[in-house]
Amino acid sequence: MFYQSSLLLVVAWFLFFVFCLRWTRSKKSSLDHPPAAPGLPVFGNLHQLGSLPHRSLRALAEKHGPVMALRLGRLPTVVVSSPEGAQEVLKTRDLVFASRPDSSLADRLFYRSQEMAFSKYGEPWRQMRRIGVLHLLSQKQVHSFRKVREEEAAALVARIRAAAGGPVNLSDMIIDFTSNLICRVALGRTYADAKGGGSQIRELFGEFMEIMGLFPVRDYIPWLAWIDWLSGLDGRARKIGLKLDALLEKVIAEHQRRKLTVNIAADDMDLVDILLSLGDQDDAAASSSSTNISLTMDNIKGIILDMVAAGTDSSKSTLEWAMAELIRHPEEMAKVQEEIRRVVGPRGEEIREEDLEGMEQLKAVLKETLRLHPPGPLLLPREAMETTELQGYHIPKGTRVIVNGWAIARDPALWDKAEEFLPERFLGDSGAGALDFKGSDFRYLPFGAGRRGCPGIGFSMVALEVVLASLLYYFDWEMPDGMSSDEMEMDEVFGLIMQKKSSLILQGKPFKA
Repeated sequence: MFYQSSLLLVVAWFLFFVFCLRWTRSKKSSLDHPPAAPGLPVFGNLHQLGSLPHRSLRALAEKHGPVMALRLGRLPTVVVSSPEGAQEVLKTRDLVFASRPDSSLADRLFYRSQEMAFSKYGEPWRQMRRIGVLHLLSQKQVHSFRKVREEEAAALVARIRAAAGGPVNLSDMIIDFTSNLICRVALGRTYADAKGGGSQIRELFGEFMEIMGLFPVRDYIPWLAWIDWLSGLDGRARKIGLKLDALLEKVIAEHQRRKLTVNIAADDMDLVDILLSLGDQDDAAASSSSTNISLTMDNIKGIILDMVAAGTDSSKSTLEWAMAELIRHPEEMAKVQEEIRRVVGPRGEEIREEDLEGMEQLKAVLKETLRLHPPGPLLLPREAMETTELQGYHIPKGTRVIVNGWAIARDPALWDKAEEFLPERFLGDSGAGALDFKGSDFRYLPFGAGRRGCPGIGFSMVALEVVLASLLYYFDWEMPDGMSSDEMEMDEVFGLIMQKKSSLILQGKPFKA
């Protein structure tokens, strides 16, 4: 009897100890995890994202904090809405958060994510990143396409002049400019010489970007994947994937045929030529080269898609927002036009890129546009490759992390008159004037930062500057049909790139120097 009583006592104490240990660990764990926004069973917080997730997430962060836990279906997610948190994700723990989460759409459309934007972190991605930095988007390579940029800007001016001062759909003209520019740089030509070719390519990549901005149900709640079929998303993705692959096969075949008949000088190579030359290296040459690069055909196609898709829509979006903000702020329009016309003078020739060096007001306008309307309001999600910490909170391996760059750039605690368009904040050598686009200050992240930051900053900015300077030098802009600038619609459409919802219809009267 004594033995049984002693055994029961020992078992009871053991169970009590285990209970206390688990309770202590549970309590400690709950304190160490980021504050969580309450959600629904199965769906989690998906229903709270709304049609403009960057705005919905800012509202949630105001309630739950700048580092906030969500559950998107089955996926644990952390949303960061402060520069301190962004710095830890994008710099301090950049390597831990350097990978991308799985994306069914990226796998379908980007050749199983074998490119730069959506691929997992590892040696293949590092190789492709080196290609982007050293071969495709280096300062030397960007400069080599100067003539193409100036020619396309001049062609845009000519199309507006042809309207003889009447109303023009500037949105359509800008997307023609950006698609022609990127296609010439990346693919070697615009593909607009065949009947309907130009508009077909523009529409093709427009639908591609729209699909990439959608939320496939299968990624968040796998057992409801049939909804993607029922909604038509699966069919649209399959159809656009086949069309894109057919286009890329055509482009690559043309370049391979040309390579057999023409000796192409290095300075005359477009991006496809460069990628094919790298892909032609055999294993021995690749392993002995200084960059250690070896490309498959799927890598090449995926990188081409990266360049064309990202370069076209992001530039178009930024130019649209810049012109819309200037129309709504005529005093800012007058300042930047006075600067451009003073620097360029009355010669009436096309804007040259060396003229841009003296246009600080123009650069400030673009910086302020990118602050208020960053092309990607939510930086592409990252994934924790191991269990780590973030701002003192416990982050398990596999958690996806989203930085709300849009919310940070409009935080009134960080920016004076945060919701207003004030380019002057970026003038001068101190304060916001010292900020650049390269992710060195985490209050301002229009192109991201760290290992996964956009490698095309140099190309994008010089193209934006030369075309915006051209639009403002040659024309005086106003709303059509006597409309007031207050009537300018500024609604957004969320996607992989945040677009202006309505087309920009303006009247450009030729300026006489």
